[in-house]
Amino acid sequence: QAPLVESGGGLVQIGDSLLLTCAPSGGGVSTNTMAWFRQAPGKEREFVTAIRSGGMKHYADSVKGRFIISRDNGKNALYLRMSSLKPGDTATYYCAASSGYLIASTIRLPANYGSWGQGTQVTVSS
Repeated sequence: QAPLVESGGGLVQIGDSLLLTCAPSGGGVSTNTMAWFRQAPGKEREFVTAIRSGGMKHYADSVKGRFIISRDNGKNALYLRMSSLKPGDTATYYCAASSGYLIASTIRLPANYGSWGQGTQVTVSS
């Protein structure tokens, strides 16, 4: 079983909103930095947004102003509020966690995250 579990994906219309949630499937997941990545068919996994345990956030330019990342440190839970969805947002969204502090130059690299979920599909229909 994957250490993280995502939920909240679905089929929506252009301009709609969705809330994705990620939580550990069990104990033992260290979550200093948590992030959302996405992968569309035939494309590489790309960074969406990340948040450190202290609350500092990073966003990809493509989602800035539309997506909001947040976390509940007590529950080790991660959230992604997506608004003004576009067809280009269609992808499988993955939650990821790193046990270490990631600096700005490394926070967008999937290889720096040791724990992953299995993904949740988001489809934005035109």
